[in-house]
Amino acid sequence: MRVIAQLTLVGVLAGAASLVAQIPVEGPVETRATISVEAKQPLQLDPTMIKVEVNGHPTPLTGLSRVRPASAQVAILIDDGLRTSFGNQLGDMRQFITALPPGVQVLVGYMRNGSVDAPGGFSTDHAAVAALLHVPLASPGISGSPYFCLSDFAKKWPSSDPGVRFVLMLTNGVDPYNGSTALSNQDSQYVEAAQNDAARAGIAVYAIAYHDAGMRGGSAAFSGQGYLQQVAEATGGRSLWNGTMNPVSLTPFLAEFRSAIAESYTATFMASANHEKANTLTRLKITTSQPKLKLHAPEAVHPGEQ
Repeated sequence: MRVIAQLTLVGVLAGAASLVAQIPVEGPVETRATISVEAKQPLQLDPTMIKVEVNGHPTPLTGLSRVRPASAQVAILIDDGLRTSFGNQLGDMRQFITALPPGVQVLVGYMRNGSVDAPGGFSTDHAAVAALLHVPLASPGISGSPYFCLSDFAKKWPSSDPGVRFVLMLTNGVDPYNGSTALSNQDSQYVEAAQNDAARAGIAVYAIAYHDAGMRGGSAAFSGQGYLQQVAEATGGRSLWNGTMNPVSLTPFLAEFRSAIAESYTATFMASANHEKANTLTRLKITTSQPKLKLHAPEAVHPGEQ
């Protein structure tokens, strides 16, 4: 009887803990967002010239710090439906990974069937991660939707370390489940879901559009590029290549991605979590009056620590 009573008590306490976890946090909470600077010459971002708006209301910036390599997590997600010609780019990819600053945690994953296969996980052993690169399977349809993959990966970010999170997607960006690839139809609930899941996880998404072995055609290509740009801009990242043809070399775009990471900052401010559900996003607008630069920031954030 004592054992049964103890088990019952444990169950009650577990249920109570679960209930507490579901109760929304009340009041303003410290919140972080990853922002980056785009400029012709490296420069220091001036915090006194930054304006923050949360849900349309001016909010003081309480902290600004440059992202350190030891706090950066970089996930490179490659569409497994890419043409085998992508193998010509593997040398550029390996060079990019091995040249990352010491301390950066990097991961290589292949997007297929709605999820990401990343057996190596995050590691600071850049040479070991680079060795995981391989020619994509190039099987039409195997990639499913890159946005299913991004959503799943964001929800299961394989690390207990709350580092500053970056994703680089290499895919044609086509959502085969949208029902139309027409330029006039750029609405997809799956793309929007992936965008929101990445924002909740505090991920800045970058993308290089690369055509795959599956859905082809000009309208499909432009549709996919539009979606990649949508997700990137909404999360504070950038779409690095939107050409109609595959790039001859990835080196310039990977260099731009490396520079973006180096010129990224963590902005800290207070955001109200009153009556917020666990997955609610809050509208965010961060701008600067500092000349000779462009500031990239997420359009939404989840109040509190990621």
